[in-house]
Amino acid sequence: MKSFYSLFWYVSAFMLIGCLFFLESSLQYIQPEIFKSVRYILMVFLFVVSYKRKKMSLWIFSAMIIGIEVGIDFPSFALEMERFGKIFLRLIKSLVAPLIFGTLVVGIAGHSNIKQVGRIGLKSILYFEIVTTIALFIGLLAINVSQAGVGVHVEARSADTEKSAELLKQTEAPKDHLIEIFPENITKSITENNILQVVIFSVIFAVGLGMVKHETHKATMLSFFEGLSEVMFKFTDIVMYLAPLAVFGALSSTVAKSGVDVLLSLLKLVGTLYVSLIVFVLTVFLPIALLAKIPIRRFLNAVSEPVSLAFATASSEASLPIAMENLEKFGVAKKVVAFVIPTGYSFNLDGTTLYLSLASVFVAQMSGINLSISEQITICFVLMLTSKGVAGVRGASFVILAGTVASMGLDPEQASVILAVDALMDMGRTSVNVLGNCLASVVIAKSEGEFDMDIATGKTVFEG
Repeated sequence: MKSFYSLFWYVSAFMLIGCLFFLESSLQYIQPEIFKSVRYILMVFLFVVSYKRKKMSLWIFSAMIIGIEVGIDFPSFALEMERFGKIFLRLIKSLVAPLIFGTLVVGIAGHSNIKQVGRIGLKSILYFEIVTTIALFIGLLAINVSQAGVGVHVEARSADTEKSAELLKQTEAPKDHLIEIFPENITKSITENNILQVVIFSVIFAVGLGMVKHETHKATMLSFFEGLSEVMFKFTDIVMYLAPLAVFGALSSTVAKSGVDVLLSLLKLVGTLYVSLIVFVLTVFLPIALLAKIPIRRFLNAVSEPVSLAFATASSEASLPIAMENLEKFGVAKKVVAFVIPTGYSFNLDGTTLYLSLASVFVAQMSGINLSISEQITICFVLMLTSKGVAGVRGASFVILAGTVASMGLDPEQASVILAVDALMDMGRTSVNVLGNCLASVVIAKSEGEFDMDIATGKTVFEG
């Protein structure tokens, strides 16, 4: 009960700090030093609770709010702190490929059930397609209800226009995304951090290893990959100690660069996205979890760290290793986690697909174009295809959005206005992406009988 009260006061203090940021810009007749002093006191409280509770998710949220404050009050210092976020992401990228390789090989070759691998793959793709399609239509419904783009007249900042032009250069050399799924050089795939190619190579390698008849050779390779997998999870534990510092650096530098004023002009768009993401989680994820009879409270405990890290860094990669580790501890079989989570990062981007349908119609509304229902549904079908094959493309969400806007007969540069608040929206959609992939892993594991309910409910202790 004591821990519940400390968490309650932590959440209350966190929300109050957020309100104080808003009130300071609204109530200009009150001295800003008063707001700042109260925020500093509350931040000290957050720090104390985080220290006592020793939960990584609390440290991450504390680092977020402190990072925003530092970005506002000390912009020059905040810009220098960006290095911590970059260092953290580089370390994460360095461990993702060997972690996936090791866990997939052990999970698949260790059981030698090739038919099950095929079933898991088919179930995953089917699940991903159904859920992301629902996300597209919820985004469409949300923007039609809020009409967030109607009457909005915002000029794109020069920095956003330049960034837009740079990202759109990637579309000048079109690629066949079906071919791009398959690796031509595994070293190149690892170097470029192309997760889907690493997954494909790992699956084929694991199936090949499972077919090896010489038991000594097979056992030697399995022993090596078991050791690799275990070491990479320990590597993840070490890197995660840097997560709060990385969150602090990433958010403080983002606020220092963009400021908070730009949010006001597009506040309705940001609000529409976040409300629709919450509705999506409650009307889609929650019923799926209930139907699958997943212990929701323990599931939320398992995913709180990866989801909060994804929200704070706006990076799915940053949360991938800790998501895999926590789901294994939750009772999901290693081979299911190692296959579904990385594959979902390319095909199960629920938050991103919802955002794309919403943002496409927003740009049309902003341009004074009234799209018919049939035209909007056509956009959704286009996005069902285009949103699946661009994982690994830098600024993929904007590239897809610009392409969709162009298909409506509009100038793709119109979409560059959204880049002003894209970082804030990216936090929400990325956290939903991660939550969706974690849920998919549990659902598919249960359907395959690869989920240990005793571990999930705390009846037995996971050791791995």
